[in-house]
Amino acid sequence: MIPLGWFAALILFLQLPIPLFWFVLHPLMGFWRRHTKASYIVALLLAWPPVTACIVAFRRELFRPDWPPVWRLIAGFALVIFEVWLFARLTHDLGMARLVGKTELAGGGSIARNGIYGRIRHPRYFGSLLAIIGACLLAAKVAMWVIAAIWTALMLLAIAFEERELRTRFGAEYDEYARQVPRFLPAWRGARR
Repeated sequence: MIPLGWFAALILFLQLPIPLFWFVLHPLMGFWRRHTKASYIVALLLAWPPVTACIVAFRRELFRPDWPPVWRLIAGFALVIFEVWLFARLTHDLGMARLVGKTELAGGGSIARNGIYGRIRHPRYFGSLLAIIGACLLAAKVAMWVIAAIWTALMLLAIAFEERELRTRFGAEYDEYARQVPRFLPAWRGARR
């Protein structure tokens, strides 16, 4: 596997487990709120080790041994760089503790409406998708594009679980936010700050 393959594998290692992590937490949020420390341990163990094992086991099926055309290099790196910028922005807007679910597990907090969250409701998932597409452009075989499609379906399911939990926690306030702010495509006009 060439360096681009390793780079793509690193992106997959960082991004693919995210929906799995939330699949563990969101459906049983009431239970995990009583067992906060265990929630992180269980969610991390059920998300990252299986994904890592699959990336290592199927590396030859996922990553190309040759360099992609220049346009794919440029587009792939641009998407990854944009995701890194987006993650830094989200960390600034929300703080790392909130990004990893500490507020959700505490059962409190408020609806994020500032910064990027005033434009789209799920910028973290959107950024992850862009990074995975970037990795596919850089070093992917067809199998990796299939994984990206499966990940997208899992992401949409994770978002459904998350939005159900947010509606339970915030009720009509979240419904109003959802009416004002789209899921993925930015709302440039009339968005709240």
